[in-house]
Amino acid sequence: MALPAIPLLGAYPASPRVRIIAEAKLPSRFGDFSIVAFANNIDPKEHVAVVRGNVRGRADVPVRLHSECLTGDVLGSCRCDCRDQLEAALTYIGRQERGIVLYLRQEGRGIGLVNKIRAYALQDGGLDTVEANHALGFPDDARDYTVAAEMLKALGVKSIQLLSNNPRKVQGLRDNGITITRRVPHVQRVNEHNRRYLETKARKSGHLIEPDALLLAATG
Repeated sequence: MALPAIPLLGAYPASPRVRIIAEAKLPSRFGDFSIVAFANNIDPKEHVAVVRGNVRGRADVPVRLHSECLTGDVLGSCRCDCRDQLEAALTYIGRQERGIVLYLRQEGRGIGLVNKIRAYALQDGGLDTVEANHALGFPDDARDYTVAAEMLKALGVKSIQLLSNNPRKVQGLRDNGITITRRVPHVQRVNEHNRRYLETKARKSGHLIEPDALLLAATG
């Protein structure tokens, strides 16, 4: 069922699956952005786009898809690299003429905050991230990128350069009609708490993180 047509802020094109419901300026320590809030008929969550410059009708727009991580983004957890990835993306895009960070409410790779904490407890007992998710009855990654693709369509971009190490994001966006002209590696520093997490990403989840990059990040 298509969402009802309403006037969109910022004169963005309409999408049958998402609509822009709020937009405001967002000056930040990373640069000057606009923040755009979306409603959608794909999931019950509120997703936002942090937008730098004019992206409508533009090609090769730098884009980062960032999944919400309360423990990392807000609390500064060392168990993951989420906050580092978010801040690196905002810093990079804040220096460009234009770009987008999509902040997606897909906590815990889509399993939710409570289940992520349960997975943490299992990891404390010796399981890796994939094994912990499976033990809870979830896939290693339960995220879907349909809503992200529809947000990009609603923002009117022609094509993107995707900041990501995750080939599933690339494929998920392409499967939903987004043209990706380039994948930009987005590897961050490792620490003693997230090394196994990142190694599992590379070994079991197919993330494009070279072992040498992890070693250099840890020691360089």
